[in-house]
Parts: sequence; C-alpha cells; structure tokens
Amino acid sequence: MNICVSNGEAVQFELRFAWEGEVQEDVPFTGEFLSKWITVQNGTPVLLMGLGKRAELDRKLARRAAAKGVSALVEMEVSSIGIDVTPILNVLGHGSLKAVAESALLALYRLPGWHFEEKARRETALFIKGAEETADAREQLEEARRLAEQVCRARDLVNAPSNLLYPQTMAEEMVRLGQKVGLSMSVLDEKQAAELGMEAFLTVGKDAARPPRLIVARYDGDPESSERIALVGKGITCDTGGYCLKPAASMGGIKGDMAGAAAVFCALCALAESGARVNATVVIPAAENRIAPGSFLPGDIIGSMSGKKIEIGNTDAEGRLVLADAVTYAIRREHATAVLDIATLTGAVVSMFGFTTAGLLCDDEVMCGDFLRAAEISDEQYWRLPIFPEYERMIDGKLSDISNVSADGCGTITAGLFIRRFAEGLPWMHLDIAGTAWTDPPRWEYQSKGATGAGVTTIYHFCRRWGETHRNSEK
Repeated sequence: MNICVSNGEAVQFELRFAWEGEVQEDVPFTGEFLSKWITVQNGTPVLLMGLGKRAELDRKLARRAAAKGVSALVEMEVSSIGIDVTPILNVLGHGSLKAVAESALLALYRLPGWHFEEKARRETALFIKGAEETADAREQLEEARRLAEQVCRARDLVNAPSNLLYPQTMAEEMVRLGQKVGLSMSVLDEKQAAELGMEAFLTVGKDAARPPRLIVARYDGDPESSERIALVGKGITCDTGGYCLKPAASMGGIKGDMAGAAAVFCALCALAESGARVNATVVIPAAENRIAPGSFLPGDIIGSMSGKKIEIGNTDAEGRLVLADAVTYAIRREHATAVLDIATLTGAVVSMFGFTTAGLLCDDEVMCGDFLRAAEISDEQYWRLPIFPEYERMIDGKLSDISNVSADGCGTITAGLFIRRFAEGLPWMHLDIAGTAWTDPPRWEYQSKGATGAGVTTIYHFCRRWGETHRNSEK
C-alpha cells in the first residue's frame, strides 16, 4: 500500500472535500454528506466529496467520506490520487490524519480472486495533501498503512474458500507471515493436543478429513514485564454445524468462522511491526466442524484440558468448546496473566446489534476501560453486556460441570460465560463479532463485500494501552 505526505505531487485525480452550503456558486453541488461531483479545477481533474455540515463532522464521518471518494476513483481505475485533507484537519485537528488515511487505504481493498491464471491487483498510490510534512505526520501515515495492511490481510484470510484455507494451510500461512515480522511461531498437531488432554478442542475436529491444529504466536515486546495478554481467536475454518446441521441459507458463511483467529493474528503482526511495548500470545484452535461417522452428538459428555466435564447440548455450539481448551493452554502453557477471546460465536448477537456493533463481556473494569478507549480510536463499535449470577447458572450441567448451551436463553451472554469458566479467575474479556466480521452489503464505506477485518485495529490499540497500563502498575 502506497501512501505519503506530498503537497506538490502531480496526480491523476484529486479528491477534495466541501462543506454543505459552502461550495462555489458555479458548481452545481451542495456539499451534502457523501454527495459527490466531478469537475476540473486549475486544469486538474477533481472529485468533490461532501462532508455535510461543518458542526456535525466527527472522525467516523470523516473516515466514511474519505473512503467513499477513494472508492469512486478506484472504480474509475485512477492510478494515483491526491487527497486534500485540509478541511478535515482544520476541524478535527492533526490527529485525525491517521484515521482518514487508514480509511482511504481500506477503500482500496478488493476481493481476491482464485482464477486459473492469477490476476495482479491494481495498485493505486495515495498522496496526502494539506498536512505538514513532519515526523508526527509520517508516523501517523505509517501506522495507518500498517493497520490497513493487516486489516486487509485478515479480510483475505476470512474470504478464502474453506477447501483452500483449512487448519493445516492456515497454520502454514500464519507461520510464514508471523516469522516474517519476527513472531515466535509454533503449531501443535492432534497428537500433541491429545497429550495435553485437549479433549474439547479435539472433539470438534478430530473426525474431519483435515485434522485440527493449535496455532501459537508469541510477541515479547516488553521483556522486563511479567505481564502477558493472551489473545485467543476462534479458528473454525468450516462450520457445518455438525449433526445439528445448519440450514441451507446459513451455509454461505461457514468458511468465515475463523474471523476471530484472523483478527488476533493480524493484530499481533501489527504490534510486532510497530515494536509495541507489550507481551502478547495468540492462541488459535483451528478445526473443521463437519459430519463424520465419529463426530460428537448432542447428549455426549466430554473432557477438557482444564479437567472440567462438558455436556453437549448442540454440536453447532462448537466454538466455545475449542476456545475453552485454547484459553486453558494460554494460561497453563503460555503463562498469560489476562485473557481476551474473540469469535464469530452466536447468531443471538446479530439479533441484538445487527451488523455494525459487536458484543462485549468483561469482568475487569481496568481491562474494559482500556478496550473501550481503544475502540474510540479505531471507531469500531462494541457494546458491553451484563454478567449476572443467574446467567452463570443457565450453563450449569445436569450430568457434568457445564453445558455448552443455555437452559434459558441469553445465548450471547451465556456463550461468553462458558468461556469465562476456563479463565481461572484471571481478568477476562470476550468479543462476539458474529455480526461485524462479515457484511453483504457493506455497512460502512471503508468496508467491502465479505470479510471486514473486524477487531484487528481495536485489539492492536488495546494491547498497546494494556501494556502501558501494566508497566505503570509495576513501577
């Protein structure tokens, strides 16, 4: 991705912004939010993009306007775009440069294709005009590039067909990408997982033709600190629902049930590239949930790495099973001191929040505060859900320690609380991105049809803040 500050660079097309009611009289254009007009100014082709009312502009609206304009020019196959950010910076301040640049870069994303002959993706260079060429501006643009690149990588992973991206190939790709940015990578096969007693994880994937893999990526950005955040991402590369088979209408998205895995891995790559002062370990339980002669059934009782016995009420509630063992692994083998898990976990969260907001559960106020402040930077939307004692009782097992489905509704909350049972009392947070990880049609202008890369930027900013919080607490 090419982006830089250059106020004098000749470009093929310029993107300029106009306020509602303040456009030039000779241009039949009102400046209403997201309205656009193509014209020529001083011999340069220009796309005018409406920002709406000056008093109403915020960073999210600026992101949307920048992405809308860039998308329109990319559709015209423009090879270089000069984005004049002056009106936005004048209102929102120089710190908004990163947000606008990140959004503009995300608008360049196009779905990968799997053709007989591989087709190169068109490259479009972006030049930022109207920003001072300072070290701070260069740093903002570099972080925007880094994050946009990792969001796009997460989109590529989630968009990949499940016959091409399955546990083994996902592990191979993540090892390749992780080592490239300096992560310490390891992959456990099904035999190694069995030796650790990871029965919950293996129950889901052991009878699929493609065996499961536990992918572990480590980043040691603060060797002087004893604190380590575990980022645990659901990595179900194919989810048929098992014997509780999904309806045909839901089958189109079963390849994307590893969006949580993509989010934590790509966020960790961005942290490593930035040199962030934090210790973080990603743990990804990668498996396929298929129907096979030996597949698990409703009514089964299985074990787990933690020693807890789990009662199976629904084989399509498999994500919490693999996450349970992954959380235990992160704590007992990777010595995590806090846990964040993220998953496309429940349809119930979509019923609550639609496709623009993710659900959040957390039992630690400092951790939750750090995360919500990180979301303010990323402009992703999360809503915290309550943890009440009666919700905990809904997943008590009748014949075991715990059931993988609720006895009385509250599906999103109880799914998260199932995972919390394995957090061993450590600060814990759960993100349910079932509604935000995939969109058709896109809900925001900087998204594209299909995978969104949900969670990457917020987790990145959260980990940086979390590392800072715990460094200060250790002094």
